[in-house]
Amino acid sequence: MFQTKYPLAFLPTPLHYLPNLSKRLSYDIYIKRDDQTGLVTGGNKTRKLEYLIKEAIDKGYDTVITAGAQQSNHCRQTAAACAQAGLECHLWLNGNEPEIYQGNLLFSHLLGAHLHFSGEKAKGRKFALQKLKTFLDKQGKKTYIIPVGGSNLTGAKGYIAAMSELKQQMQTQEIDFDYIFFATSSGGTQAGMMIGREIFDIKAKLMPILIDKTTDFEVPLQETIYDIITEYNKTGPIPVDIAPDRITVIDTYNKAGYGIVTEHERQAINLLAQTEGILVDPVYTGRAFYGMLDMVKKRSLPRNVKILFWHTGGTPALCAYSNDLKK
Repeated sequence: MFQTKYPLAFLPTPLHYLPNLSKRLSYDIYIKRDDQTGLVTGGNKTRKLEYLIKEAIDKGYDTVITAGAQQSNHCRQTAAACAQAGLECHLWLNGNEPEIYQGNLLFSHLLGAHLHFSGEKAKGRKFALQKLKTFLDKQGKKTYIIPVGGSNLTGAKGYIAAMSELKQQMQTQEIDFDYIFFATSSGGTQAGMMIGREIFDIKAKLMPILIDKTTDFEVPLQETIYDIITEYNKTGPIPVDIAPDRITVIDTYNKAGYGIVTEHERQAINLLAQTEGILVDPVYTGRAFYGMLDMVKKRSLPRNVKILFWHTGGTPALCAYSNDLKK
């Protein structure tokens, strides 16, 4: 459906039943393992980067820059993708440089990325990336900017394709899901899933659990998602009819703010680890998994439904939050 991509991911990722958790909760719960996409412990950004890196190479760029938190899964996977593709990688990271590198930050360093720390000024990433691009271009480099989270139409194509993959797995395993839970933050994954759901006629209701506070966004997340969908409809082979009021997020579980570990995340991480031997991270998947658990335990969802949790990765961050997780 789209242009060829730069091969980075191990696909398809597994889709399987969670028998112990399902028995405990009295709901049929499955998991889609995008924590196993490969590329330095995997994650959802690998799917996006297959299209983003291909675009950078096709257009003759030799350097890639992107931005995120110090424990950004996107930055870690971008660094790994650049290492494989032979591209120079620069990361603009929030906050001051720590004395000890842990988790994703350590991985990004080991992968050879050039790390730039913003200091106390965490906002204004677009301006910071453009300024860094100007600096690098003056050095004779050809610099390609990947937005935060890889969330533009090029990156979203990874999750349009992922929905085709899911549809094939559902047909093979003879499963029809009623709900699909996942973490949403920068919007590209959700936009791709919404487009793919329409194209491939997947009936399941998408349940995007918002990770950040709504005040953290320079532009409302729904607007970002709608812009990606609108851009897709200008060029995509199969237009989709998604009105702005259909773009919703579940903002019930984000009150603590981005990257703040609460008892909710600890409960979710421990439960999945101790029932199924699967780890979720404390920032994205742990929060989203708790949201799903809470809705199940409160019987907010009908009985006799099939639920899919889409695991978008993030395991390395567990190491950086070890003190919070021991409580």
